[in-house]
Amino acid sequence: MQFLSTLSPSVRQYLLVTGNYWSFTLTDGALRMLVLLHFHTLGYSPLEIAFLFLFYEIFGVVTNLVGGWLGARLGLNRTMNIGLTLQVCALAMLLVPSSYLSVPWVMAAQGISGIAKDLNKMSAKSSIKLLLPSNAQGALYHWIALLTGSKNALKGIGFFMGGALLALMGFRGAVLLMAIALAVVLLLSKKFLRANLGKAKAKARFKDVFSKSRSVNILAAARLFLFASRDAWFVIALPVFLASQFNWSHWQVGAFLASWIIGYGAVQAIAPKITASFSPKVPDGRTALLWGGGLTLIPALIALALYAGFHPQLSILLGLMVFAVLFAVNSSVHSYLIVAYARDDGVSMDVGFYYMANAMGRLGGTLLSGWVFQTAGLQACLLVSTVLLLLATLVSLALPKHKEEGNSIVNAVA
Repeated sequence: MQFLSTLSPSVRQYLLVTGNYWSFTLTDGALRMLVLLHFHTLGYSPLEIAFLFLFYEIFGVVTNLVGGWLGARLGLNRTMNIGLTLQVCALAMLLVPSSYLSVPWVMAAQGISGIAKDLNKMSAKSSIKLLLPSNAQGALYHWIALLTGSKNALKGIGFFMGGALLALMGFRGAVLLMAIALAVVLLLSKKFLRANLGKAKAKARFKDVFSKSRSVNILAAARLFLFASRDAWFVIALPVFLASQFNWSHWQVGAFLASWIIGYGAVQAIAPKITASFSPKVPDGRTALLWGGGLTLIPALIALALYAGFHPQLSILLGLMVFAVLFAVNSSVHSYLIVAYARDDGVSMDVGFYYMANAMGRLGGTLLSGWVFQTAGLQACLLVSTVLLLLATLVSLALPKHKEEGNSIVNAVA
């Protein structure tokens, strides 16, 4: 506590927001893996498992749209704490006896969890812009990259934690432990998070959630296709493929996906250094275009290797490693651009609109992952991913480019 008292108020709030976001992310990743593996063990088909997450993604779309408006009216501290409260409720719903864990009940719990996740994420990402001066774009890029990267690394740990807790404690025991831990985090967040953080000076109107910024709208479209491309093969198809075709255990599937997400998050955190090695300036539309184009090739190459029968496990594992690096950089560039493009007063509305598009992409990708894998297999999922990435890259052509020199990452951070 003495160390925290020596830090500036902005840094202390950044640490509180990040710690809040980290704790939520652990339970979110663990819960997804728990539900996926538990219901796969019960004999559910890939499409049925995809439907378990349907409300999670649908309500994510609605929440980002409405949540940005709520954040501007109520303050980001309140929307963040509402998200934590709803996640505790979602976990509590899954503590009922197993005979009550019907598909509609689990879908409802996942829907509440989806609302919670996007309220928490929107609040955390929006808060960062308000804790830095408007001319510190390089520092903003670094802070956003660190928040996003560390979150995804912890989500990977959550995947591993979910698989491990399922094996050690069973479904109900694992859910109970997470509910108690998150309730403690909620109490700490309500006590220490700054009041009225992110509350708009002018009264926010609901119609303003639909962004009037051309840059925000274009970036939102690119984000939709980007995340649909990942989830079209990663969310349902890949873990079920690993378990069914390679006979991997719950521990192996959870550990592998956890390692992938952790590595992906680590790359996100250092994305500013990676992009700076190609250009000293902070990212713009050209950056998104070039990195998106490189990513488009990867799922196509993995599908080609599988079609040729070239060491399927090796092809998937190596392909996933390259995909993780390129996707992580793309995601960090997008995450920086939306915060940079967002208006200062009512930032949560632009960020919420953007993450609504993100949630729509996840929703479409999740459904595609279950349906395409069940009807045509993993190779078809990879080809669908390639098409979606191509669309994301083409949309990025319309993003604004830098018009003046300077504003380098190094100089802006300094």
